[in-house]
Amino acid sequence: MRVALLGYGAMGQLVAAEARKAGDAVGVVITRHTDASLSVEQLSEKLRGHDVAIDFTVGEAVLKNIEACVRAGVSLVEGTTGWKQHESQAKQILAEHSGAMVYGANFSIGVNLFYRIVKQASALFAAVDGFAPFIEEAHHNRKRDAPSGTALKLRDLMSEHLGPGIPTSSTRAGYIPGTHRVGFDSEADQVLLTHTARSRQGFASGAVLAAHWIVGRAGVFEFGDVIEEILAADKIRRTL
Repeated sequence: MRVALLGYGAMGQLVAAEARKAGDAVGVVITRHTDASLSVEQLSEKLRGHDVAIDFTVGEAVLKNIEACVRAGVSLVEGTTGWKQHESQAKQILAEHSGAMVYGANFSIGVNLFYRIVKQASALFAAVDGFAPFIEEAHHNRKRDAPSGTALKLRDLMSEHLGPGIPTSSTRAGYIPGTHRVGFDSEADQVLLTHTARSRQGFASGAVLAAHWIVGRAGVFEFGDVIEEILAADKIRRTL
């Protein structure tokens, strides 16, 4: 598989290493500075001949990158956050061109399993009185969006059972590793669920997994769809 990289910061470099480890060829590498200077047509031309592009740039570049990928006939793994306000427009572009994209607030497999734990916990706590839900998230001071995309996803999952307005706090300081806490607090006790990212390695390996999954498909998928398929396939395997 031939992979194009959109963005070559810390995440892009890890993705490149993971892709090569998986036996993939890394083709064109577009840095944030280069991307800003290219038109959609120029970017599309650079992407031609690749199977998939993996994007870890900035939210304001996402629509342009999607447009370039669909014109080039290249599937896209969208790992950038901060573009939720453009989601309907992005999906429209992909639908009009029969494009393929898998996106997610977080490509860590551990986080996506954490989502499922939190959703189940929320259903349990919704069935009893006296517990107040909350979310706390903390990251290093270079992270731009707050709350994080992961925190917003957790809030959406919890709101399905507990209703809107779940308090969500964000901290940006120093070198704090990505940390997300979901709590259920009562007068008598507190239940706290925590996910802490030790490195970006999990995000990179998840993005490469998604890249292998999306090639040959059409449509728009969340990374959770990839995880669901893997879990379902393993369940079937264990019953054989």
